[in-house]
Amino acid sequence: MTVMRTAAAGLAVLLAAGCAAPAPPRSQASAAAGTACARAQAPPEAETATTIDVIGQAYFCILGDYYSGATLDARSLLTAGFAALTREINRHGREVPEAIMPALTGDRKADWAAFASAYRKITDRVPDLRDRLAVVTLEAIVAALGDDHARWTHDLKRPLDYYDGDDYGLGLETNVTGSQMDGDSGVALAPLFVTAVLGGAARAAGLRPGDIVEAVNGSAPFVDGEATPAIGALYPRYPDARPVEVRLLRESTGRRWSVTLKPALYPRDLAALQVVRSKLLDDDVAYVRMTGFSPDSANRVLRAISRLRSGRTLSGVVLDLRGNGGGSPTEANRLLGAFVHGKVTAYQCTAGGACEAGRTDDTVELLGLPLVVLTDRGCASACEHFSSAVKDLHLGRLVGTRTAGAISGPAQAYLLGNNTVLVFPARHHLGPNREVIDRIGVPPDYHVAPTPKDAAAGRDPALARALTLLRE
Repeated sequence: MTVMRTAAAGLAVLLAAGCAAPAPPRSQASAAAGTACARAQAPPEAETATTIDVIGQAYFCILGDYYSGATLDARSLLTAGFAALTREINRHGREVPEAIMPALTGDRKADWAAFASAYRKITDRVPDLRDRLAVVTLEAIVAALGDDHARWTHDLKRPLDYYDGDDYGLGLETNVTGSQMDGDSGVALAPLFVTAVLGGAARAAGLRPGDIVEAVNGSAPFVDGEATPAIGALYPRYPDARPVEVRLLRESTGRRWSVTLKPALYPRDLAALQVVRSKLLDDDVAYVRMTGFSPDSANRVLRAISRLRSGRTLSGVVLDLRGNGGGSPTEANRLLGAFVHGKVTAYQCTAGGACEAGRTDDTVELLGLPLVVLTDRGCASACEHFSSAVKDLHLGRLVGTRTAGAISGPAQAYLLGNNTVLVFPARHHLGPNREVIDRIGVPPDYHVAPTPKDAAAGRDPALARALTLLRE
């Protein structure tokens, strides 16, 4: 499932997808006591200050409800939080001589008490930094889980999701997405190049698909084949983002030039917002692009195929899941039910190995059509649930590149005492053959990687291969 950048938006998605089971709300005082946490039922009220009590609530929430919380060495969380605390003090040109990590014994409650005592003494010395130190400490504790479905969502700045009717940014997309930079940037592959020009500064500057980005703010996007943080500047998140200097190469002409792109609002491409888009290819192939497994998206895919099938005989379906960030596992199982019945599609397991099987939705009528699925590194979470089931159950063929490997497990949302939301999985995901997909991804049956030349020419070699496979 996907996690939005804001608490309210993210929680709304979780609830709509059926991923956050309802629980009776608790008072802020009891929630902050730090021995358990309540699953959120609705988007929270206005955020209040993050305090050491809120950090403690999150700490014990993770230990009590995270899928491997019972076996975690809690000292790793506290060490990460303390390291972030001291780094932030130094970042502001300050120092607290007493900021020394207390000795931790492995007793979770005693270690928390020692941590909290040290934390209070430190923040009392720098009261003007107290709010910021609380934020970085809690962010670091959550990040220490190393889980792609673990987030703490809050509203320190006005989020981009706020804007209605416009997009914000540089007006471009590249082969390395913003979500890859937020998650596992190690999956990104050089070179960095423009895949789409959406509007705004990029369009005004004359950028085109296929233009290679050689530098961002003077830094190389890749060093020794590894993506650098410089790429993240191409995906600004907040309205106060700074202009970005980009050096470009257009291979078709050999032109090299630099341009400064200023983040701004630009008209939103309404067609691109549609979760499901479809068209007929070669008079007998149903092409359906699906950008997320949102509520009712499986039904929309099936209705689209039905419309394209009306009055003609289809030879197959191409389901384009490139860039599909995931969503509801229920929707994935429903769509899989159109291609097979009576099969296990995934397992959700505890750290102790107790697993629950997810199954196809056998109320869906079988399509009886050959299937080719297009995948890439932007296919994550529920998209990987679907793709791994297609591969393991031999329902069709995968074409493109390996998926994201971002499917630790279905996330739950927990409301903290300051009206922020902690999100993490209570179980971890395994494929139909009980294989681990998280951090690994699902490999395609036919590897077809995008190139700058294809983007510049408007070619889609993965789609071309899919059509060829359906003709065989």
